[in-house]
Amino acid sequence: MNGASREALAAARERLDALTDFMSVDAAALADELAAVTALLDREAGLRRVLTDPAQSGEAKAALVQRLLGAQVSGVAVDLVAGMARARWSQPRDLVDATEQLADIADLTAAEKRGNLDEVEDELFRFGRIVSSSTELRAALTDRTAGAAAKTELLNRLLGGRAKPATERLVVRLVAAPRGRSLEAGLESLSKLAAERRDRLVAVVTSAVPLSDTQKQRLGAALGKLYGRRIHLNLDVDPDVVGGMRVQVGDEVINGSLADRLDEAARRMAS
Repeated sequence: MNGASREALAAARERLDALTDFMSVDAAALADELAAVTALLDREAGLRRVLTDPAQSGEAKAALVQRLLGAQVSGVAVDLVAGMARARWSQPRDLVDATEQLADIADLTAAEKRGNLDEVEDELFRFGRIVSSSTELRAALTDRTAGAAAKTELLNRLLGGRAKPATERLVVRLVAAPRGRSLEAGLESLSKLAAERRDRLVAVVTSAVPLSDTQKQRLGAALGKLYGRRIHLNLDVDPDVVGGMRVQVGDEVINGSLADRLDEAARRMAS
């Protein structure tokens, strides 16, 4: 993706992160719902064209999503897709790809919450190696004359009880609905998403007033250097945080003013 689509996907991923970080959302169930929406958009070319039509207002497109999906999926899924419909997309197909990626990220989030994301990443990598070394298995999983049910049954026999639930769901979804991708490319994409997720830390930032873009960039950069990992900022405003802010990264809580904490971060990095 590029241009408007890349920005729209980044915004959708931030919204998904915020929902799954702060709310008691069943990430695995949300992944299934987003996968169902992906299948709908993939089938209905007219619908995805309408939802990405720049001539239509964002609110009109969001209202259409509400009417179509309101009784079919959870409110969280509807809000995510409606938000995506409000955004601008370079081409209709990008909306489908983005929804599919959100489904994959939701499954990886479920694994992260269960504490087995590292294992899922390893299982995806090892399954890719198995497929690349077995011509017979690859042929069975990519056979266009075989139905999705038959392929799913084969994967259940191969992975059932041997892999984490998130791994099985991700692989089954890829094989059952490849959407034009090769099996190898799809597994590689999933492995990259898992690695990216594993290297991510969430910083919950509570400030007395909203932070400016410059403050957010400085804080994110300082925390990233301090922890040696990519930092995702989840921002909240609480007037009771008088004169400063509160930052929580994992179990570590940092209190104090923005300037003080940035100065301390710089000192700690230099020591």
